[in-house]
Amino acid sequence: MKDVEGLSLGELDGFSVWRVTTPFSTAAISLFGGQLLSFAPRTGDEVMWLSPAAKPPPTPIRGGTPVCWPYFARQGQAHDAPSHGFVRTLPWELREAQRDADGSMRLRLAPPVIAGLSLHLVMSLYVGRTLEQELLTENVGRRPVHLTQALHNYFRVGDALATTVEGLEGLTYLDKLDGGRAHVQQGTWRLDDPRDPGRCDRIYTGAGGHYVLRDPVLGRRIAIRTQGSRSAVLWNPGEAAARAIADIGAGWRDYLCVEAGNVGPDEVVLAPGARHCLRQEFRVEPL
Repeated sequence: MKDVEGLSLGELDGFSVWRVTTPFSTAAISLFGGQLLSFAPRTGDEVMWLSPAAKPPPTPIRGGTPVCWPYFARQGQAHDAPSHGFVRTLPWELREAQRDADGSMRLRLAPPVIAGLSLHLVMSLYVGRTLEQELLTENVGRRPVHLTQALHNYFRVGDALATTVEGLEGLTYLDKLDGGRAHVQQGTWRLDDPRDPGRCDRIYTGAGGHYVLRDPVLGRRIAIRTQGSRSAVLWNPGEAAARAIADIGAGWRDYLCVEAGNVGPDEVVLAPGARHCLRQEFRVEPL
């Protein structure tokens, strides 16, 4: 791996990372949790938000793109199960790195095999003009397995209250701040939604997989496309709840989570020998 131009080991805010440099963008992936911590176009601002108060391992890293697997939150698990699964607090291994002819980079990473779990996970990343990420899950056991998962993206924004998200119009969402009750999205999403202004914790079901985050403060749009994902999760705790979260606090206005996943009623059932691929792509463009 040391011979791959544009790939090196380094640090980002105290976290050990694989640093990727291409003619089009840079990225950083944490060895702890296999977590994308940074992606920045060469001519633009940082796309991912990483909490200035993020705690060192073994605490999960607040920011970037945590990998929630093989379950989301504690869905289908005991109340004392680790939130969002196991792999975000394990050391990951870089299995393969390849530099394309144009200088773009392709990486393949994996967490250790988890004893007693018949699911195996491999993650692929492409860093170039876009950021592309895939989670490939395989059932190596003899029985069907129920899987929930998410790529828990923390997008950096100029002001969460000024940011909008398109592509959710008309979808049904389950509102965790309303006891999980179902509602229908009316128009473009914004944090100051009159139904529950200033905070958001929603699972959009049967989602179409194409969203646009518009950020007028930073003057950009982030186009998000997903495949193998039937859910979209939007989360920002808002000012009051963020005060009680040590690694968010006043930073709540600096990010918005738009997550690709299969959660809630959109769980995946993997037959023995079957595979499932969850994929997302970011493209950053000026407004």
